[in-house]
Parts: sequence; C-alpha cells; structure tokens
Amino acid sequence: MNLQPSVAVVILNWNGRAFLEQFLPALLRSTYPGLRVLVADNGSTDDSLNFLANHYPGIAVLPSPHNEGYAKGYNLALQKLDSDYYVLLNSDVEVTPGWIEPVIRVMESDPKIAACQPKILSWQHRDQFEYAGGAGGWIDSFGYPFCRGRVFDVCEADHGQYDEAQPVFWASGAAFFVRAGVFHEMHGFDEFFFAHQEEIDLCWRMQRAGYTIFACPQSIVYHVGGGSLPQGSSGKVYLNFRNNLIMLAKNYGSFEKWWKIPFRILLDIISAFWKLAGGKTGYFTSVFLAHMAFFRWLLSPKDKKYFSHGKEGNIRGIYRGNIVWQYYVRNKKTFSEIVLSKE
Repeated sequence: MNLQPSVAVVILNWNGRAFLEQFLPALLRSTYPGLRVLVADNGSTDDSLNFLANHYPGIAVLPSPHNEGYAKGYNLALQKLDSDYYVLLNSDVEVTPGWIEPVIRVMESDPKIAACQPKILSWQHRDQFEYAGGAGGWIDSFGYPFCRGRVFDVCEADHGQYDEAQPVFWASGAAFFVRAGVFHEMHGFDEFFFAHQEEIDLCWRMQRAGYTIFACPQSIVYHVGGGSLPQGSSGKVYLNFRNNLIMLAKNYGSFEKWWKIPFRILLDIISAFWKLAGGKTGYFTSVFLAHMAFFRWLLSPKDKKYFSHGKEGNIRGIYRGNIVWQYYVRNKKTFSEIVLSKE
C-alpha cells in the first residue's frame, strides 16, 4: 500500500480574522488525505484567536506574543511541526477543489524539487494573474523579480498561456509548497528580511544547493493581496528595495556583485527621482531609507547560515537581460514578449 506523504498547511495570521472567516471553509474542504491545517498567530491584536477557538476548535494554533514578520514567524512555527511537506498559505488566499494533489504529484516525481507553487490568480479579477506569483517567479540578470503573467505592475489575463508545469526561479510565498527536510536544511527564511522577497532568497539558496523550484498551474488559488502591507505603501517599498539588495549581496558570485549591485543602486535612484517628479515623496524617501539600511547591513555582523553555498549550477528561471530596458524602453509589458520573443 502506497502511503501519501504528509502535508501540513500553515497559515501565518496577523490580524486576519476577516480573512480566516472568509477563506477557512474552502481550505477545510480540501480533499488531500490526512491533511493538517494549522494557524501560526503572529501576535494578533484583533479577535483572531477567539474566533478560531469558538468556530474552529479543531484547528491547532501556534501562538507568538509578537509580530515576528513572515520570515521569523514561519521559521518559529515550522520548527514545531513534523511533516513531509509544508504549505505556507497566506490568510487572504482562496483555494480551489483538489489544489494540493497536483503539486504533491509534481514534487514527488523528483526528490530534487524543493519548492513549488500553484497558479495564483487575482481574487478580485479572477481571469487575471495576481501580482504576488502569477504562474511562477523569474528574475532578471540584475535581480528584478517578475512572473509568468506579471511584469512590474502589468498583470496579464490568464488564457492558459502558462499552463505547463515547469522549473522557475522562485515560488510565491502566498502559497508556498516546500519539502520540509530541505526547508530545515537551508535554515529556513533569512529572518533579517522580516517580510518580502525572503521566499525568493530561499529559492535562490536552494538552487545554489542543487535543488529545483517548480510551478504547477494545474493547481489554482485566488489571492486578495496586500493583506498586511498594501501594494505601493511606504513600508512595502522600503522592505522590497532593502531586501532585494541584501539578497543580491548574499547570492551573487563574488565578481557579479561588485558591478551589478552598484548598477542596481543607480537604477533604484533613477526610479526614486522619477517617482519624486510625479509627486510620490513617500516612495522616494522609502528608497533612500532602504539604501541606507542596506549599507548598514553591509557593515554589520552577518549570519552566514543564510548565505548561498555551493556552485552557481544549472539555475533555472533567469532572464539574461534587463527587464527595465525591455519594459520601459522597448515597451514590452508581458512575460511572453520579454522572455519568449525570438526578437
């Protein structure tokens, strides 16, 4: 008798009572045998815990007294769990029937597949890819993340154009399937990140260690997005710019980092002044503060366990050009136009 691998879905909740009420029913209708659903509460100050105790007493709660952010919050929670696979699921995600089985089949087909994501569509516009993951994450040669289905702020309509399961550079933290043993082997997320791009950093480190990241569009979920920090908010801009530079410093080869990071900083500055000219002083300030934080990080002691080890290897999902050039100068707005075009 073939036993299915064990799967634990863990929702990291911070003041997400409304999302829990809205989306837990669909999650609990999941058909995967022996599925465990847990909520890791990240120091919520709303009535999330009372709601769970009164309406879902069978769901295990892993409480934390403080908001530790996505990275440390999940690291602490997953240390307490014994499972073959973890599914890190945002509280603002609506799952669909049979969403777990296709991803586990893909991951079971190759022990080197360390992480995988479903197709992530917008909850508000259900025929459109969602910003946080689309049909799998890529990165360009200068460290700009984008997705099959989303480049910068342009999200494509889903016409089945990215329905092939295939290797990608990163899997979205909104619905992140990960092999438990590999997660712990890599020491989990870099806790300094707090939130944003920690999953990209982890996927990069996994690939440098010889693993593969996949997207499985046969599984579909719908993501609201902006549940903790709204898109474009000063806090999100700060964390994205700071964490992206730190990620590059940790994962680029020694030669690459010395010229690509200064070039990226220059592009960031151009972007900040462009936004300032448009009246977005908060964006400009956030980029400046992110750069200052990055330079402080460079001069501070570092936890080397969160750095890449191993060779560059056959890393997948890297576009060997610059999507800033393609998007703003050549006016190519979609993944297909940029990556799949023969021009």
